[in-house]
Amino acid sequence: MNSTDPAQGAASPFAILRYTPKDWDDVRMAFSSSILVDTALFSLAQNLEGVDWPLQGPDETPAAYIDLSFDEMRERLALRGQPPLLADHLIDILKETLAFDDPFGEMVMQSEAIEAEENPLVKNLEKLQIPANFPIVLTALAPETLLFCRLENITTLGEFALAAQRMAGSVIVGGDFRALLNALSNVDERTLARYLPFRPGSKGIHYIEGLAQGLGSQPVAVQAALARELKQNLPEAAQELARTVSSEQIAKAKAELHLHAGVLRGFCNEEYVEIQRQIAAGMSPRRVVAVLGDPMTEAVVADLISPPAPPRAGMRTRLLRWLRK
Repeated sequence: MNSTDPAQGAASPFAILRYTPKDWDDVRMAFSSSILVDTALFSLAQNLEGVDWPLQGPDETPAAYIDLSFDEMRERLALRGQPPLLADHLIDILKETLAFDDPFGEMVMQSEAIEAEENPLVKNLEKLQIPANFPIVLTALAPETLLFCRLENITTLGEFALAAQRMAGSVIVGGDFRALLNALSNVDERTLARYLPFRPGSKGIHYIEGLAQGLGSQPVAVQAALARELKQNLPEAAQELARTVSSEQIAKAKAELHLHAGVLRGFCNEEYVEIQRQIAAGMSPRRVVAVLGDPMTEAVVADLISPPAPPRAGMRTRLLRWLRK
């Protein structure tokens, strides 16, 4: 008698597992909408502080498994030399990650029917005098988070707040998306200042901090190269990084920073005008940006807020002659 034949009354081939094919289908469908779908299973297991995931590599993510049937998933693990019980562990990781924490907290566990003005995150933006139409691209969120926002059509902080309400309970978020969300929920000013041009103890957004965050979005080597071009003294390691940057990269970074500054100015024009008044009255741009506390950053931001030097008379004369031709 074939002891593995279910028709003969033997145990099901799934009997050694705690989970069934239906359990797998439920969890893989739920996980398909998670932004953690491409996160390494090894990292997810570590975050849960449970048993490690034994396989590592670029393909060892939930995305590599959730399109497979229960049998296909088990076969894939078997081909990697893993015991059958690892299928249970995979389902545990996905289930516990989904239930790990409510990423939005009680503040946003409300009906989608709640109007924008009743959204607690929007209310906190108003309380902090942070404009709801402030562009997400002007924040210091990580590139992958900005990409997620773009894919979700989140373009402003107000839309960020409404999206949090809309996605509550259906998407697990982590990283700085969650950090900014929690900071807005709890009015954590220090954390807000990491992602927004916000000054703890103050209200609204600030031009100097916004320029610094724009610079911070550039690669470190480019930041060093921009400061080096301005004759800022740099540590030898930063000097080495700066030497790897081409003139084309520097020109591209300058163009991006000036664009960032122009858009930012529209949200804090009064502050910009006051800064220009202070400089015109004789205050050094470096003194204006001293609040930033980092010499390399201060050098570049001071250059960004400095009024353009007037053209030399000789150059102006040559330009007029050329235009008359």
